[in-house]
Amino acid sequence: MAKQLVLISHGSFCEGLKASTEMLMGTQDNIHTVSLEPSESAEDFRAKFEALIKDFDDVVVFADLLGGTPCNVASRLLMEGYDFELYAGMSMPMVIGFINNELVGMNEDLVAFATSNTKKVNGLLAHLDDEEDE
Repeated sequence: MAKQLVLISHGSFCEGLKASTEMLMGTQDNIHTVSLEPSESAEDFRAKFEALIKDFDDVVVFADLLGGTPCNVASRLLMEGYDFELYAGMSMPMVIGFINNELVGMNEDLVAFATSNTKKVNGLLAHLDDEEDE
């Protein structure tokens, strides 16, 4: 079974991130979401998360925010002996990096990939303007 990616977040951010990524990369059957809704407790979120991953062998989890309830719940499960990779600060570049790793059998550092794809565009455009002036 392929690695399973689980996106966890406050509200529907994880669902929107999956949908947006699928616009670019196509349907991803190995990407799942678990959202913490405003009416839910940490225990409710934990129950949903555990129910989702119970039959998965190889799991990677992307959380929206370090120190937020979804990440804290997942961290607690790791400390209790669950076995999965957990990353905080998820972004579309991280998800695309995960997909690319799976497609080509690589193991690129997802944090480095996301960081290298985070740019202030103004500076890039200014650099292009400087090149055009030459």
